[in-house]
Amino acid sequence: MKRHLRQALACLALCAMLAGGLAAPASAAAFRDVPKGHWAAAEIQRCVELGFFNGESASRFGVGHSMTRSAFAVVLCRFFGWETPKPQQPVYEDVPVSAWYAGAVQAAYDHGALTKQQADFRPDDAITREELAVMLVQALGYTPLAGLAQELPITFRDVKTNAGYIVMASDLGLMDGTSVTAFSPEKTATREQAAVILMRLFDKLHRPVSKAAIISSVDGAAALTGFEAAAVPAGKLLSAGGTRVTPTMAAETASAVQAAVRQAGCKALLYVVGGPTALNGTTQDTTAVLTAAVENGGYDGLFLDIPKLKGSGELALTRLVKSLRTALGDRPLYLMAEAPSWQNGTYQGYDYITLGSCVDHLVLRVPSYEAESRDFPVAPVDPLEEIYYALGELKDTLEDGKLSLLMTTTGSAWVNSREDTPRTGAEIDALLAEETTAAYYSDRYGCAYLTGVNEDRDPLTVWYLDRQAAADRVQLARCFGVGQICLAEADGVSPELLAGLA
Repeated sequence: MKRHLRQALACLALCAMLAGGLAAPASAAAFRDVPKGHWAAAEIQRCVELGFFNGESASRFGVGHSMTRSAFAVVLCRFFGWETPKPQQPVYEDVPVSAWYAGAVQAAYDHGALTKQQADFRPDDAITREELAVMLVQALGYTPLAGLAQELPITFRDVKTNAGYIVMASDLGLMDGTSVTAFSPEKTATREQAAVILMRLFDKLHRPVSKAAIISSVDGAAALTGFEAAAVPAGKLLSAGGTRVTPTMAAETASAVQAAVRQAGCKALLYVVGGPTALNGTTQDTTAVLTAAVENGGYDGLFLDIPKLKGSGELALTRLVKSLRTALGDRPLYLMAEAPSWQNGTYQGYDYITLGSCVDHLVLRVPSYEAESRDFPVAPVDPLEEIYYALGELKDTLEDGKLSLLMTTTGSAWVNSREDTPRTGAEIDALLAEETTAAYYSDRYGCAYLTGVNEDRDPLTVWYLDRQAAADRVQLARCFGVGQICLAEADGVSPELLAGLA
């Protein structure tokens, strides 16, 4: 994925003006062909004010006119803030280095929005809806995901090529079909349609995303600057012999962590985990003991995690969460749920819609991979393709912003191709500093990995999330309207990963 995107968006308006090399009109109201009641008037206005678009003249925007492929390349450069170089050699045979758009085409190619599958770029051709979808998805850095997305069902019966890109453009809410079953891929895109699509993406990429974490020690509080909430894993829900919450942390330690969390400006939640039989008690009793644990422990709210529920647990969990919502009142209620999975199958124990309506945040736990290819462990944590699949499955089912995405902070470690103890962020940073370590990044999984040796000089491989991986997840979360990122463990988290959340 593109590391540049997050940095570029920080100064979009300035970058757009510099990259475009042209001053945009002060107001789109000057365009006679954009009446106040036009369906795209607001988006055209914003596009012009931000410097992404110029009018065809001082008084005309060009409503209804098609956009050329070269013009869209220029607009992409302005939007993403890409620097436009002066090409020494043409990227395409039909793009001379002296062309006014040559630098934009070069930049779009350098950033992956264009590829050289053909010798010609066809700069003066009107861009089609299919070509626009492809360029936009590639510009976001989602080419690997688009290759996988082509395996997903598509409702548009007229799509024969580039299905993955069109599926993604639709899933991300950037482009609609021309009907329920038609995308009209060969139809040209007009200037106002392109403006609307870009503003949709602009709004998505500027969505606020809050942060939360699970924290086990006072030391972990140092990472919580700017976080909304932190959950202290201090209880376990049991039902055998009577429903109760048993302590999993000494009371003195829990109190100290709570104090550190509040000192960092966060709400302190009681994190309670439950096993397969945790829901065997009555809804009334379970609600009472969980609410009492929150109140007696002095917590601000509850974070409930009952992993890997299956069919019979769905109704029990749904009843419990409804009851907890009433019992906790205005106090925060977070719930962990297994995410719908592309490769690993889906647990049937979660009524996502009802649960999402009752909680402040429904935290999705994405399954990691564990495989081997030619004696090399392929074990990415929170694979980006699984995140995309899960968010696509849950799109439009929950209130905007209620979804939270769990992010693993430890690394999946393998010694001699056998799974080993997970490595903390500090341990990963130490490994990266060693001369024997080599670091890589998988675009498909959106996950970093390193190869080196352990203290016994045995071959070591660690898959982990770094700054780029974190930024990739935040970007995808924003595109789908996810409102929060939750760190699975704040203790020992790498500063590099935290930097990717900014």
